[in-house]
Amino acid sequence: MREAAEAPAPARASGALPASAAKIRYIAVLVVLVVLAAGAGFGLLAWENPMPAGSAGFWRIAKLRATDVTVMAVVAVAQAIATVSFQTVTDNRIITPSIMGFESLYRVVQTSTVYLFGVAGLVAIQGLWQFGLQVAIMVGLAMVLYGWLLSGRRGDLQVMLLVGIIIGGGLGAIATFMQRMLTPSEFDVLAARLFGNVSNADPSYLPLAIPLCVAASALLWLRARRLNVMALGADSARSLGLDHKRELLIVLFLVAVLMATSTALVGPMTFLGFLVATLAYQFADTHDHRLIFPVAVLTAFTILAGAYFVMKNLFYAQGMVSILIEVVGGTVFLIVILRKGRL
Repeated sequence: MREAAEAPAPARASGALPASAAKIRYIAVLVVLVVLAAGAGFGLLAWENPMPAGSAGFWRIAKLRATDVTVMAVVAVAQAIATVSFQTVTDNRIITPSIMGFESLYRVVQTSTVYLFGVAGLVAIQGLWQFGLQVAIMVGLAMVLYGWLLSGRRGDLQVMLLVGIIIGGGLGAIATFMQRMLTPSEFDVLAARLFGNVSNADPSYLPLAIPLCVAASALLWLRARRLNVMALGADSARSLGLDHKRELLIVLFLVAVLMATSTALVGPMTFLGFLVATLAYQFADTHDHRLIFPVAVLTAFTILAGAYFVMKNLFYAQGMVSILIEVVGGTVFLIVILRKGRL
């Protein structure tokens, strides 16, 4: 009995994963997610490829499919890192960057184009310049909102979020009004673009979308330690010597770049970020952003690629991927709300 009572306690250390069991669990989760992500990505490239594996024709077809996989990777990185960072600086695990009206602005841009120029105009203005302009408008409006509502002594993050909701609702109402004025054929074409879909992405967008996503994500990764401090709250961050307001504006700008890039690339995906962030915190079991970011990105890509693979090859309805993700994400959102009993 004495020997059992005097058994040495498990070794612990300071850090994000203080116990060895926690480190082993995190590494196991990371390995599983890497295998699942790689399997889903390779499945999209190779499944039902009519050419012999390894032949020139096989790789030619795989190269064509690689565009969709690349788009999914960009969206996964943007949605995952933006949502985790946004929830940290707002100190709220429920809301997502979509609350700031990016998706409503996307709907207004697409709807007004069809309303003013018709379907031919929607097709004519597609291109890298249109994608860049749309991203610039989204980021510009977001920074005007941030700078206006967070400047001065009375700058309030909660007021900024409420104003973002109101602006998003107003833009959504404008888009709905214009949609009611369209002909049935025009509305059918527009409706296909208002759902988040990988096929919405034009390959010509990638030379701009990839650098924007990589740059913003890298900057947020480099600020992971500061995000850890900001997660303690504004007062604690200031007491530790961090310029909270300056850091808040920088993070919100980078989040705006990521969300604008993702939304302009494939369209709205409201609950993808929330679903990914919720699962990432459960999988990683830590609050260190250096460890959460990789798990969140791998989770996002696995969900996107896995859902696309299942819907495309089993149900032949790859256009329904965003609807499936929204249903699952919305269900998880309701479960979290009901369990916590508050926002």
